Amino acid sequence: MNEIMQKRVNLPDWDQEEMTMNQLKKRQTGPVRAAGSLVRASFLFGLALLGSAAIAIGADSFAIDPVHSGIEFSVRHLLISQVKGKFLEFSGTILYDDEDLSRSRVEITIQVKSIDTGNEGRDGHLRGAEFFDVENHSEITFQSEEIRKRGEKYIAVGNLTIRGVSRRIELPFEVLGTVNDPWGNVRIGVRAEITIDRQDFGVSWSKTLDNGGLVVGNEVKIELNLEAMHPIEKPEENQS
Repeated sequence: MNEIMQKRVNLPDWDQEEMTMNQLKKRQTGPVRAAGSLVRASFLFGLALLGSAAIAIGADSFAIDPVHSGIEFSVRHLLISQVKGKFLEFSGTILYDDEDLSRSRVEITIQVKSIDTGNEGRDGHLRGAEFFDVENHSEITFQSEEIRKRGEKYIAVGNLTIRGVSRRIELPFEVLGTVNDPWGNVRIGVRAEITIDRQDFGVSWSKTLDNGGLVVGNEVKIELNLEAMHPIEKPEENQS
């Protein structure tokens, strides 16, 4: 130990004879603490890498197939009806572990400009600064951090970002099953549904009716019906 300390301090010859042991210990404290902090940081970083690897091992990566998927929403209009809409452009990945669903993960990116409510004038208003402000916030994203089991259901806990505002949400979902398609891929079906308050994400435009109600309601119901694909690795052909 003393040899290690001597190597760390490297005192000049003229100073070694005059410095007491207490003074020597005081000079050595800084390097020793720094070394300890470095070891702890390296250990924690190693644990984080092991955790990420543990999630990846045993979890297959499925790419969301937008052709066979849908992301839709509905909101109350004038208190008497529901206006429905959808997003036509989105992508994402599902890391699915069929042995332990809690080790699965999901991330989704929606292109806000692709919003479609069946009325171009209304869609243009929704893309504008009073609603989604597509020019400055072109994407809606969701990225899960953990999967929890609650009773017989599962919850994806993660961050939903709309209009640049991120909120932690709990997204209930169900896995509808997996199947091998005719083209040699594995496909998975997932359905999720949640109701959010648009005001929480800065989508705050509103008009008040004479009876006190809102032209556009604050609660927005979002429904995701996702089909995702994982290609099966085919064995290499024998060249001989």
